Order: sequence, then structure tokens, then C-alpha cells
Amino acid sequence: MPWSADDISRMTGRVAVVTGGTSGVGLATVRELCRHRAHVIIGSRDATVATRVKAQVEQELPEASIEYQQLDLASKASISDFAVQVGARHAAIDVLFNNAGVLATPQSTTEDGFELQYGTNHLGHFYLTYRLLPLVLQKEHGRIANTTSSARRLVRAGSVADRHSRLRYDPWQAYAISKKANLLFAIELNRRLVAAGATARVSAADPGFARTNMQATAPSRHRWLTRPLSKAIVQLIGHSPANAALPQLRATTDADDAGGILYRPRFFSSGPPVAKEVRLSDEDESELVDLWHDSERDLGITFDVEAMVAASR
Repeated sequence: MPWSADDISRMTGRVAVVTGGTSGVGLATVRELCRHRAHVIIGSRDATVATRVKAQVEQELPEASIEYQQLDLASKASISDFAVQVGARHAAIDVLFNNAGVLATPQSTTEDGFELQYGTNHLGHFYLTYRLLPLVLQKEHGRIANTTSSARRLVRAGSVADRHSRLRYDPWQAYAISKKANLLFAIELNRRLVAAGATARVSAADPGFARTNMQATAPSRHRWLTRPLSKAIVQLIGHSPANAALPQLRATTDADDAGGILYRPRFFSSGPPVAKEVRLSDEDESELVDLWHDSERDLGITFDVEAMVAASR
């Protein structure tokens, strides 16, 4: 039988953090977690929208347990504040969904001066995970899911050398680079956790072609995505946010997950979630460690997984 949300066990007493949980795949994830009785922490920039979404979900699901903490993944200071607030309220986190993202935005930078898409989609989640991993390690079987995309396949050879798009900015190439980084980060973090003897695991999730409004942020010359014909194509080959959320839900609740796995729709753009082993090229293998060290340098941190695991015991 295809995997569905009904395969998720009751999550009473478990705490889940969802970045970007106010719309699209993130909101669908929040709804499903609440339906299975998890306590959900939504991390989002817009307090007004988050408050409205919280009330909406609580009305739909009276059993829902939700809190909101402001989080801007384009700001290292905001991420730090979020981690402090979460740590003050919760001694442990069972599940972290690194879900939020921006798509093909006009050229811009984060508060800390990084290219917006790479800075938000990858560096923001790298730093958030660095801050929250000690809480995830407090649980015997903590789980982390990084949301990637099939767009990662569009990364041109050699373009990873310009992750910050300093030489040339192509909005779709920048997005692809950030989504490939999400996948590689998940694989490398899982390897380091396994090597350190931790029971926490990390996998990646590709939602497929979700019918969301994410394309609305694209630069004007790419607005073909929002034209009537293209909308019809999206409706035809895509699937609902609820179905698009299933890969990351399975990645964090599948009892057989050994980590380092990619969960994606069976039929590329849609379908039930399936687990796929990630086959990396030699270039990707070398990029794993390079990406880790470059991210540490960019953020001014030392992400010592072995030390964090030792401290959690």
C-alpha cells in the first residue's frame, strides 16, 4: 500500500518545529502534525499571518496545540532570538522541519549580506540547525528534514564555486544551488551524527510539483509561471500542498528511516512518497565537506557535531 498520512503514529507529547509553516507545504505539514496531536512551533516572519493561521488551524482542529515564534531566516540575529525563545520554552525538540524557502527572487541580499536565496534557503537553515541540534539530541530518536527540490538538478557544472552569485546572478540558478545545498547538508549532517554515535537522523524531502503560490515571487521575465495556461499545467502535473507535504512527513516519522535518504513523490512531480537512496557523484562527495566548511566560515561558527552529541549524553 502507498504510504499516506494515516501511517503516522500518534505524536502526543512530541514537539515539532516547522519553518515557513504559514502557507503551502509548510501549512499542510502543520495541519497534519496537529491532526496527530504533536505540539507545533511555527517559525515565520509575519506575526499577523502566523496569528491568523494559528487561529484557523485551531478552529479546524480543536485538539491542535500550536505556538508561534517570529523567525526570519534571512537574519542571523532573528534565528538566534528564535532559538533562545524555543529553548526557554522547551527542553527538547522531536522534529525539525527545515521547510521555508524563497524562489527565484530578484537579486537581493540578506540582513547579513548573503545572496538572498542561498542565504535564506541554505545558510539560514544551517545556522538554525546549529542552534537547535542540542535540543533535538535530547530526544532518543530526534529527526530533521531538509526540504530540497528537483530544481537541484539544474545546477550548472562549476557554478557551486559561485554559491553567492557574486560573478553573475541568475535567479533560477541561485535557487537550484540553494536546493542542492539543502540536500548535501542533510547527507553530511546525518553522516556526522552517525559517526558520533547519535541516534538522531537527518533526511531530505522533495515535495514534487506542489500547487502553491511560491512562483509569485519570481522576477517579471519569469512570470510565465503565473499565466493562465501555465497555471493549468501546474494543476495538471502538480499535486496539492497536503500531498506535497507527505515526503517530509514520512522523512520524520518513518520508523525504518536510517537517515541520509531522499523522500520524494513516486512519479517525480506527484504521487505517494517513496524513499530513495541518494547517489552522489565524485564532485558531490567533495562538495559535501566544502559546503560544510564554507557555511561555517560564512556564519562565523564551528558546527562541531561530535561535541554536541557528547554534551547531550
